[in-house]
Amino acid sequence: MLNSLWTPTTVGALSLPHRLVMAPMTRDRSTPEGVPTELNAEYYAQRASHALIITEGTQPSADGQGYPLTPGIHDDAQIAGWRKVTDAVHAAGGKIVIQLMHTGRIAHPDNTPHGRQPVAPSAIKPQGEMFTASGLQDMPTPRALTTQEVMATVDDFRRAAAAAVAAGADGVEIHGANGYLVHQFLSDNTNHRTDGYGGSIEGRIRFAVEVAAAVADEIGAERTGIRISPGNTYNDIAESDTTELYPALLDALRPLGLAYLHMLHLGDEKILDTVRAKWPSTLILNRAGAELPARAEDIAAGTADLVSVGALSLANPDLVERVRAGAPLNTPDPATFYGGGAAGYTDYPAHTG
Repeated sequence: MLNSLWTPTTVGALSLPHRLVMAPMTRDRSTPEGVPTELNAEYYAQRASHALIITEGTQPSADGQGYPLTPGIHDDAQIAGWRKVTDAVHAAGGKIVIQLMHTGRIAHPDNTPHGRQPVAPSAIKPQGEMFTASGLQDMPTPRALTTQEVMATVDDFRRAAAAAVAAGADGVEIHGANGYLVHQFLSDNTNHRTDGYGGSIEGRIRFAVEVAAAVADEIGAERTGIRISPGNTYNDIAESDTTELYPALLDALRPLGLAYLHMLHLGDEKILDTVRAKWPSTLILNRAGAELPARAEDIAAGTADLVSVGALSLANPDLVERVRAGAPLNTPDPATFYGGGAAGYTDYPAHTG
């Protein structure tokens, strides 16, 4: 069954040697100014044998940052930092897209250089705490974006996509999942707006569609992907109309001709069947918690075109080579997932057998 992982494929403008993708994972190891470092370049280059690397979430604007030490792609220093990363990955023979992630209300002012109140579709305080330098703190009530600010945020994504390509990325992925800003607009528990960006399903999907259209217009649809997570309750999301919302979203996105749709699948097979039917072009599937044989079965069955993996890629820089050889896998160390230096980041050993 694993043989289905190793067939070449094309995703938008990219010709890929196989179908095992590195999923985006926040690692909190950039500078306080959001600039990627040589250590980040080493980390990604170690994993260049993946068919495609999707980077950690990267803020498209200063207000897009929610966590400490996450990278940005909205100023010259950040672009130069990402150029080190993309050059290193390309030198190692890999392909890399930068994920654009605006965290919206999942943020704390202490984690940003500017210290401003978080922004969101509506001024609804999220449940939960945020890690900061001074420890866990409640997340504050965000400020609702004005209609003009929503439009300006669409332009932030457009500019960030252009900056990512200027930094050498092979494309971008728009993060529309996991309770961050795009997902906050989609969900009716976080979007109580009364303008054209809220209310009906048509209104709530508008921001996601406008962002995708702007990015595709800027860098080409063949370099643009988007990630969704239907039914995901992470970061205090509670969708009441998932079965109507996502078909409408996909119907609106499909004419854009995007390179791929990346779906985090949490177990509802009916939703997955609907997404597959509504998205006949490239689907990257992240089946949370599944072992690789089950993920490969999705490709063999036509349920997905590629599969992405997170923690396995984190702990196994040579995951592709290990899986091909049937070699044992390193065990991820959760204590080193977020923040720190090389430990648990670039020091996982390669297979030597």
